Order: sequence, then structure tokens, then C-alpha cells
Amino acid sequence: MEKPVSPSPAPGPATGMPPTGPLPAPAPAPARLELPEVRIGFLPLSDCASLIMAAELGLDRRHGVQIVPSRIASWAGIRDRLLAGQIDLAHALYGLVYGVHLGLGSAQRDMAVLMTLNRNGQAITLSRALAGQGAVDGPGLAALLRRSPGLSPTLAQTFPTGTHALWLNYWLAASGIHPLRDARVITVSPSQMVAGLQAGTMDGFCAGEPWHQLALDQGVGITACTSQAIWPDHPEKVLAGTADFVRRQPQVAQAVIRATLEAARWIEASDDNRRHTARILADKAYVGLPEAVLAPRLLGRYEDGLGRQWQDPQGLRFFGDGALNFPYLSDGMWFLTQFKRWGWLSRHPDYLALATQVQQTALYLDAAAGLDLAPPDSLCRRSTLIDGRVWDGNAPAAYADSFDLHG
Repeated sequence: MEKPVSPSPAPGPATGMPPTGPLPAPAPAPARLELPEVRIGFLPLSDCASLIMAAELGLDRRHGVQIVPSRIASWAGIRDRLLAGQIDLAHALYGLVYGVHLGLGSAQRDMAVLMTLNRNGQAITLSRALAGQGAVDGPGLAALLRRSPGLSPTLAQTFPTGTHALWLNYWLAASGIHPLRDARVITVSPSQMVAGLQAGTMDGFCAGEPWHQLALDQGVGITACTSQAIWPDHPEKVLAGTADFVRRQPQVAQAVIRATLEAARWIEASDDNRRHTARILADKAYVGLPEAVLAPRLLGRYEDGLGRQWQDPQGLRFFGDGALNFPYLSDGMWFLTQFKRWGWLSRHPDYLALATQVQQTALYLDAAAGLDLAPPDSLCRRSTLIDGRVWDGNAPAAYADSFDLHG
């Protein structure tokens, strides 16, 4: 386990509580950069943690900038504020960044992925009503639909081109359910998911935490699948901005990357640090839910609401010894293959050229060089998904065309 790495202690702006765990000797602060404050948009989710803790622990100021977190209610709001210049950078969905870059459902703007903020840690929740009819997982839902002609469950995701839409689609299709024909898929902000289940306006949802834990705690849903069961070590949120901002402020972008990497390393250094992170995120300025709701899945402690409990080694991860934060080209290309699969692109794009344009690999490596983090061996990585398919960034067009269920 990595030793905690953080700046000289400074009370966080929201809570006034000092961080836990050993702290290194203070480092001399660098000269402030041309942009003294960096406005970073985030949604109230557990996986905004490394950006929030970079500010709370003072890591941003060690690198010459000051992160000003801006809580935003929806991913559409993140997109709109980025494009309007009301925020500089954002905690963002991978697929949102590529959707904007391609002009899918919005004005087109060249975009940039600076780093991966986290892997894993999302889920699919189904209502207690569906679970009572045997729909406790993908095969169970498929069996229910087969014996109930005309049943079309309403399932929510958080943004049309976002990760949650694609995890939901992939999970349904892997179970033999066509997401565009056999279900009604709607877009809902993460913080409204549990209310939708309670009101009966939806039958399930895919989103980030802590909203699945809250659904369990309130007795309105069960965890049918975690996102890491769909794709172990999948990419999730990214630090993103417009390409224009990164071109104009490369040193600012690198400073934010460094501060966020140090925060991610600190969070993962111990369970105590994860608990303290949950305590910080519980503040109404950030997620605004009790620490008891936030902490379990930050610690990898899962239950499904049906009696099963487990410690998930593939839970929400922020650092992974530095290996998970690199903006791999294969990660970006995977989202493009799914855009083509579901008919959001009418023809194959130049997958590699687009990913090379969006993924800021050189910027990231320059930023990480001074933090004793080894560079990756390759710009792509290899994964096996729930349906047994292997993805490694090779032959993306053939991969996109290989699925039996598609748009």
C-alpha cells in the first residue's frame, strides 16, 4: 500500500477538519500560474473525490493554483457550462466528452481528456417490484420479459452518450435484451434516481454512487450488477476541458493533474483516508448525504439488498499505484465503438485519430513526471468484458461491427 502523500495540513474549506494519516514535510510552493483560480465543475458523486480532496488538502496550492469546486446538478449542466466558459475544467463522463467532440446532441467543440479520475464503482439498481418477480440480475430480467409479453421496463441513465448509458446498454444486450426495443431508456440526473424509484416513474437505473447505496438503505431497490462486473477496471470519470482551454493554459492543466494525482494517492493510502474522504464528501457543498451512505462503497463494501454481502477488490479506484489515471487511447476508442454500435454514428470514424486528438497523453506524462509515477508500457490496454469479448484497441471497426445486438 502506498504511503499517504499530501501537502502540509490545512483545514478544508467546507468542514474545517484536518485530514487523517501521516503527512509529508511541507514543500515550497511554486510561483502562482497566470490563472490563479481554476473553476472545476463536478456532480455530487463519490467519484468526484480526488478533485475535492485536492482542494481540501491544499494540494492545488502546492502546485500554484487554487481549485474552486462548482457543484452542478446534471451532466448537461457540466457540458453547457464548459462550452460557455463558466467553468474551466470538469469531472466529466467519458462519453460526454466524445459526444461533444463529435457534435452529438450539442454544438460541436474540440474537447480534451486530461486524465482518468477513477475506474469502476458504478452500478445498476432494479426496483423491489421487479426483484419480486425474479428480476434480480440480467438473466432474471430477460426471463421476466420473455414470460411477460408487452412489459417494457423504464430504465434511467444519466446522459445520452455517457458511461451509464453505455454500461446499461452493454449489460442489457449481454443478457439478450435489446436496450432500444425491449426497454424504455430515459435520462435522469443521478441525484433524482432514488426519488424516481420511490415515485414509481422508473423501474431501475444506472448511475454512480452513492445513489445505489441510498436505494438499498431506503428499501426501494436492489443492486442487480456493479459496473466492474460488466467491465473489470473500466474507465469512468475523467478530468476534461475544451481543447482551447488546454492549449491556452497547459501549465494550469498540468498543475491540476498533479494535485489530483496526489489526492488520489492519498485517498487510496488507507481505509482511514477513505473514511475521511467520505466525511468530507458528506458536506452539503459536495454530495450532501450522510457519511454512513457514502463510506461503505468507498471502502469496497457491497451488499445487494437480497442478503448477499461482499468485499469487492474491483470497487471504486482512484489511483491504483498510478496505473489507472493515464488517458489510454484504447479507453477513448471504446466509447466510439459503442457510439457506432448503437447507431449514434452512421459510419465508422477514424478511431485512432480521434482518440489521439482528444486524449492528452503527452500533457499527462509531463504532469506526472515529477511525481515518481512510471509511464505506461503502451498507449492501449487489454480488457475482457462480461460477454467474454476482449478489447485492446486493435481493429475497432471490426469490434464495433461484431455485436449481434446493435442499433
